Amino acid sequence: MNNTTTGTNCKPGNVHSVHIPVMGTGFSIDTPIKVAKYGISSVISIVDDCLVEDMRKYHSGLRGKDYVPITKEDEDYRARRITAYLNLVDDIVQDEFAKVRSSSFEPGSEISKYFELLAQDSPLKAQYNAMLVETDPARKNVLQEDLRGQMKAGSIDVNIMTKIDKMNYGPDKKELASEYSDALAALRGYAQSKLNSAIVFSAGINRRLYTYIEKFKDFYADATGTIKKRIILKVSDYRSSFIQGSFLAKKGLWVSEYRIESGLNCGGHAFVSDGYLLGPILEEFKKKKDELMATILKLCNEALHAKNLKPFAQAPCTRITAQGGIGTAKENKFLLEFYQIDGTGWATPFLLCPEATNVDEVTLKKLCAATENDIELSEVSPLGVPFHNLKESPSELEKRRKIELGRPGSACPKGYLVSNREFTEQPICTASRQYQKLKLDQLKTVALDPSAFKQRAEQIMRKSCICNDLAEPPLITHHVVTKNGIEPKRFTAICPGPNIAHFSRIVSLKEMIDHIYGRLNLLEGVAARPNMFIKELQLNIEYFIKEVKKIAPAPSQKQIEYVNEFKKNLMEGMEYYRELFPRMIEETEEYRTRTLAQLQEFQERLESFIADHTALFPTPAVAFAAV
Repeated sequence: MNNTTTGTNCKPGNVHSVHIPVMGTGFSIDTPIKVAKYGISSVISIVDDCLVEDMRKYHSGLRGKDYVPITKEDEDYRARRITAYLNLVDDIVQDEFAKVRSSSFEPGSEISKYFELLAQDSPLKAQYNAMLVETDPARKNVLQEDLRGQMKAGSIDVNIMTKIDKMNYGPDKKELASEYSDALAALRGYAQSKLNSAIVFSAGINRRLYTYIEKFKDFYADATGTIKKRIILKVSDYRSSFIQGSFLAKKGLWVSEYRIESGLNCGGHAFVSDGYLLGPILEEFKKKKDELMATILKLCNEALHAKNLKPFAQAPCTRITAQGGIGTAKENKFLLEFYQIDGTGWATPFLLCPEATNVDEVTLKKLCAATENDIELSEVSPLGVPFHNLKESPSELEKRRKIELGRPGSACPKGYLVSNREFTEQPICTASRQYQKLKLDQLKTVALDPSAFKQRAEQIMRKSCICNDLAEPPLITHHVVTKNGIEPKRFTAICPGPNIAHFSRIVSLKEMIDHIYGRLNLLEGVAARPNMFIKELQLNIEYFIKEVKKIAPAPSQKQIEYVNEFKKNLMEGMEYYRELFPRMIEETEEYRTRTLAQLQEFQERLESFIADHTALFPTPAVAFAAV
């Protein structure tokens, strides 16, 4: 983003324009160890301190490093586990990166791989190519040393899902102080680590958590203007970015990146954006980013002045990135160039790349064979948020087996998603065996016909133990055993986005990066895949129809207002796309024509549905001209 508001002279922090977002709790738990040495940034979830401790033990043993357990009996164990693991990951990454940087420039070497993975339009790649054709030995050596000096390891970023912030209890069963809540303890674990990286906050604002950031100096700029620990907000729209960015700025905290994610065309939990579509959202950022930066800078400097801290002479570098459903090099390039963003995130396709992520062999095979019908936007999450789910995952199969045995629910071994106090003083999880038994027993006391009873019971038993099962893959792939030396049975839950349907084989890291940068097409021969914007539109329309049908029998005024706002946003988004798609000049004429025809098809489907529900939609949908 070349403009004065965000600082023209800022050097880019990454050598790659692509990053690997957080995936579940386990899929990317040690991804930085695998890819940071090649300059690729990635994100670790720090929700699950049990998994974090298991992985610290595993990677310490693998490399002959000392390991002293941090147990649940230890003071502040959650934060300390996270700090210890992140410090270990940093040590490993720095060691591995040093080996890459010191290797010889020869075919197949690690340093050659580092530069060959770079995008073709990377200035560093151009320097590397110039070095390769240089014939003078002395000059070639100078160029090689210059290249070594410009190499950067990828960032070891971390993620906190702000909604996962339960309070915790001491041995006396009394609630601990708020700084021991899950999210605040995780933040403290990151803040006390030696990492120079970023923390990603996802799932919306958590005022208690954001206020707690003030306690840690690494989130403020030092005397040189450098921020050691940066803040990334994963957001669904411009308004959310402005609200959260302003909240933090009023505390003197700068947001270094706004990471825009499609509300529905993503993996994991899906945070519905009320019909707002990714294209119009990116357009708004494109038009208003200078305004956003100017407002945030003013608020931040006022807060810094009040704290007697040095204000910013100009806004620090702020990146705008996008992720969610990107599947081709052309889509990737279009986002970067048309919307003038600084980077993109690719998650779901990397699930098929063992060099980057952890997915066990059984689940990998299921992902390779998965079609669109095998992925559902489900209600299995105890958080009550829609969750993309592989229908036939080992976790889902095991859940069904328990139901058939008459023992539904999980033993709830970790308890990160406990929130329900319907039957107990302390919260329990709706996926737990305890809750489901209590709820089913209650249901039996209600006079219902067999069909209604079955439907209600299925809703209760639908919840899955995702906080445990999303953490299983790294334990399976690394053969982590229990204290008695036995490797237990584990059942993977996995949450790919719909994009997985078009990627059908296991790939190397080089193949995946080559695909992203357009040097290889992993979708060659795959049946026509809809444009990412069309797929997101389809998902939103399907969600909209489902919600309308749900409320149609007896809607409240608030529900009527909600679905009408949703409809309006969809209609405006489709109108925007009608103007946008012909401007995708990198695509073929046939592709643009097909995409416009799909847009028309979805529009007509939506208009027809609305016409059948006039009681909810008194104002008719505005029809656009047919293609």
